[in-house]
Amino acid sequence: MTIDSGAGDAASSPGGIIPEGADPDEYDRRRRRVLWSMPAALFVVASAAGEGGNAMTLAWATQVSSEPKLVAVSVEKEAFTCELITAGGVFSLCVIDREDRAIVRKFTKPVEVDVAGGTLNGFAFHDGSTGAPVLDQSASWIECRVRQSLELGSHTLFLGEVVDAGFAKPEDTPVLRMEDTRMNYGG
Repeated sequence: MTIDSGAGDAASSPGGIIPEGADPDEYDRRRRRVLWSMPAALFVVASAAGEGGNAMTLAWATQVSSEPKLVAVSVEKEAFTCELITAGGVFSLCVIDREDRAIVRKFTKPVEVDVAGGTLNGFAFHDGSTGAPVLDQSASWIECRVRQSLELGSHTLFLGEVVDAGFAKPEDTPVLRMEDTRMNYGG
Protein backbone atom coordinates (compact mmCIF):
# COMPACT_ATOMS: atom_id res chain seq x y z
CA MET A 1 0.00 0.00 0.00
CA THR A 2 1.29 3.46 -0.88
CA ILE A 3 0.19 6.45 1.10
CA ASP A 4 0.13 9.74 -0.78
CA SER A 5 1.50 12.55 1.36
CA GLY A 6 -0.75 14.94 -0.50
CA ALA A 7 2.15 17.19 -1.39
CA GLY A 8 2.10 16.29 -5.11
CA ASP A 9 2.04 19.50 -7.12
CA ALA A 10 1.12 21.63 -4.15
CA ALA A 11 3.22 24.35 -2.59
CA SER A 12 3.75 24.55 1.15
CA SER A 13 3.32 27.77 3.10
CA PRO A 14 3.27 28.65 6.81
CA GLY A 15 -0.53 28.10 6.73
CA GLY A 16 -0.18 24.67 5.14
CA ILE A 17 -0.21 23.18 1.67
CA ILE A 18 -1.72 25.30 -1.13
CA PRO A 19 -2.72 23.47 -4.35
CA GLU A 20 -0.92 24.62 -7.47
CA GLY A 21 -2.70 27.49 -9.19
CA ALA A 22 -4.91 28.29 -6.20
CA ASP A 23 -5.11 31.78 -4.77
CA PRO A 24 -3.60 31.31 -1.27
CA ASP A 25 -6.03 33.65 0.54
CA GLU A 26 -9.14 32.31 -1.18
CA TYR A 27 -8.03 28.71 -0.67
CA ASP A 28 -7.24 29.30 3.00
CA ARG A 29 -10.70 30.81 3.62
CA ARG A 30 -12.39 27.82 1.91
CA ARG A 31 -10.22 25.30 3.76
CA ARG A 32 -11.08 26.91 7.12
CA ARG A 33 -14.83 26.84 6.33
CA VAL A 34 -14.62 23.13 5.45
CA LEU A 35 -12.67 22.33 8.63
CA TRP A 36 -15.17 24.33 10.71
CA SER A 37 -18.00 22.27 9.20
CA MET A 38 -16.65 19.06 10.75
CA PRO A 39 -18.88 18.01 13.68
CA ALA A 40 -17.29 18.83 17.04
CA ALA A 41 -18.44 18.73 20.63
CA LEU A 42 -17.30 21.33 23.12
CA PHE A 43 -15.76 20.28 26.40
CA VAL A 44 -14.01 21.75 29.39
CA VAL A 45 -10.60 20.21 30.03
CA ALA A 46 -8.98 20.75 33.41
CA SER A 47 -5.73 19.87 35.11
CA ALA A 48 -3.75 20.52 38.25
CA ALA A 49 -0.10 20.43 39.23
CA GLY A 50 1.27 21.40 42.62
CA GLU A 51 -0.85 24.26 43.96
CA GLY A 52 -2.07 25.31 40.49
CA GLY A 53 -5.24 24.31 38.72
CA ASN A 54 -7.03 25.49 35.60
CA ALA A 55 -9.77 24.66 33.14
CA MET A 56 -10.42 25.75 29.58
CA THR A 57 -12.85 25.24 26.71
CA LEU A 58 -11.69 22.50 24.34
CA ALA A 59 -12.96 21.43 20.94
CA TRP A 60 -10.52 18.68 20.01
CA ALA A 61 -11.09 15.50 22.01
CA THR A 62 -11.90 11.92 21.08
CA GLN A 63 -11.51 8.32 22.18
CA VAL A 64 -8.62 6.78 20.24
CA SER A 65 -8.36 3.25 21.68
CA SER A 66 -10.71 0.80 23.33
CA GLU A 67 -8.02 -1.47 24.83
CA PRO A 68 -6.67 0.21 26.80
CA LYS A 69 -9.25 3.01 27.00
CA LEU A 70 -7.39 6.04 25.65
CA VAL A 71 -8.65 9.57 25.05
CA ALA A 72 -6.79 12.21 23.04
CA VAL A 73 -7.05 15.94 23.70
CA SER A 74 -5.30 18.60 21.68
CA VAL A 75 -4.42 21.68 23.75
CA GLU A 76 -2.94 24.94 22.52
CA LYS A 77 0.73 25.09 23.60
CA GLU A 78 0.36 28.66 24.89
CA ALA A 79 -2.45 27.69 27.28
CA PHE A 80 -1.78 27.45 31.01
CA THR A 81 -3.76 24.20 31.02
CA CYS A 82 -1.21 22.68 28.59
CA GLU A 83 1.54 23.56 31.07
CA LEU A 84 -0.44 21.97 33.92
CA ILE A 85 -1.19 18.76 32.00
CA THR A 86 2.50 18.48 31.13
CA ALA A 87 3.61 19.07 34.73
CA GLY A 88 0.88 17.11 36.53
CA GLY A 89 0.43 14.26 34.05
CA VAL A 90 -3.37 14.22 34.51
CA PHE A 91 -6.47 15.84 33.06
CA SER A 92 -10.22 15.68 33.30
CA LEU A 93 -12.52 16.05 30.33
CA CYS A 94 -15.93 17.44 31.26
CA VAL A 95 -18.76 16.82 28.79
CA ILE A 96 -21.17 19.76 28.83
CA ASP A 97 -24.98 19.65 28.69
CA ARG A 98 -26.37 21.37 25.57
CA GLU A 99 -28.47 23.59 27.89
CA ASP A 100 -25.33 24.82 29.69
CA ARG A 101 -23.67 26.56 26.74
CA ALA A 102 -22.73 29.54 28.94
CA ILE A 103 -20.13 27.33 30.63
CA VAL A 104 -17.83 27.09 27.61
CA ARG A 105 -17.82 30.88 27.15
CA LYS A 106 -16.66 31.26 30.76
CA PHE A 107 -13.62 29.08 30.11
CA THR A 108 -12.29 30.85 27.01
CA LYS A 109 -10.65 33.46 29.26
CA PRO A 110 -8.30 33.12 32.23
CA VAL A 111 -9.85 31.18 35.07
CA GLU A 112 -10.46 32.58 38.54
CA VAL A 113 -9.89 29.76 41.00
CA ASP A 114 -11.55 30.00 44.41
CA VAL A 115 -10.12 27.00 46.27
CA ALA A 116 -11.91 27.85 49.54
CA GLY A 117 -15.24 28.25 47.73
CA GLY A 118 -14.57 25.28 45.44
CA THR A 119 -15.24 27.19 42.21
CA LEU A 120 -13.60 27.78 38.85
CA ASN A 121 -14.99 30.97 37.27
CA GLY A 122 -17.95 30.67 39.61
CA PHE A 123 -18.76 27.03 38.72
CA ALA A 124 -18.53 24.43 41.49
CA PHE A 125 -15.90 21.73 41.07
CA HIS A 126 -14.41 18.89 43.03
CA ASP A 127 -11.00 17.27 42.80
CA GLY A 128 -11.24 13.98 40.97
CA SER A 129 -9.31 10.87 41.94
CA THR A 130 -6.31 12.11 39.93
CA GLY A 131 -6.42 15.58 41.52
CA ALA A 132 -7.65 17.15 38.29
CA PRO A 133 -10.67 19.44 38.78
CA VAL A 134 -14.06 18.09 37.63
CA LEU A 135 -16.93 20.54 37.08
CA ASP A 136 -19.94 19.52 39.17
CA GLN A 137 -22.29 20.80 36.44
CA SER A 138 -20.83 18.43 33.80
CA ALA A 139 -23.20 16.02 32.08
CA SER A 140 -20.42 13.44 32.38
CA TRP A 141 -16.68 13.41 32.94
CA ILE A 142 -13.57 11.39 32.29
CA GLU A 143 -10.31 11.46 34.22
CA CYS A 144 -7.08 10.45 32.54
CA ARG A 145 -3.42 9.92 33.29
CA VAL A 146 -1.17 11.05 30.46
CA ARG A 147 0.46 8.11 28.69
CA GLN A 148 2.07 10.05 25.88
CA SER A 149 2.23 13.52 24.38
CA LEU A 150 3.10 14.73 20.92
CA GLU A 151 3.97 18.25 19.77
CA LEU A 152 1.82 19.10 16.73
CA GLY A 153 2.34 22.60 15.40
CA SER A 154 0.43 25.05 17.60
CA HIS A 155 -0.94 22.30 19.88
CA THR A 156 0.17 19.42 22.07
CA LEU A 157 -1.73 16.17 21.71
CA PHE A 158 -2.08 14.35 25.01
CA LEU A 159 -3.03 10.66 25.06
CA GLY A 160 -4.59 9.85 28.37
CA GLU A 161 -5.60 6.50 29.81
CA VAL A 162 -9.05 6.63 31.39
CA VAL A 163 -8.76 6.00 35.13
CA ASP A 164 -12.22 7.17 36.20
CA ALA A 165 -15.45 8.30 34.56
CA GLY A 166 -19.00 9.04 35.53
CA PHE A 167 -22.33 10.69 34.82
CA ALA A 168 -23.55 13.71 36.76
CA LYS A 169 -26.75 13.94 34.68
CA PRO A 170 -28.89 11.30 32.92
CA GLU A 171 -26.97 9.37 30.23
CA ASP A 172 -29.28 10.63 27.48
CA THR A 173 -28.55 14.31 28.22
CA PRO A 174 -27.84 16.04 24.88
CA VAL A 175 -24.24 17.30 24.79
CA LEU A 176 -23.02 20.69 23.63
CA ARG A 177 -21.74 20.88 20.08
CA MET A 178 -19.93 23.68 18.30
CA GLU A 179 -22.98 24.46 16.13
CA ASP A 180 -25.01 25.14 19.31
CA THR A 181 -22.86 28.24 19.82
CA ARG A 182 -21.54 31.05 17.67
CA MET A 183 -18.03 29.80 18.33
CA ASN A 184 -15.63 28.22 15.87
CA TYR A 185 -12.14 26.92 16.36
CA GLY A 186 -9.44 25.57 14.15
CA GLY A 187 -9.25 25.69 10.42
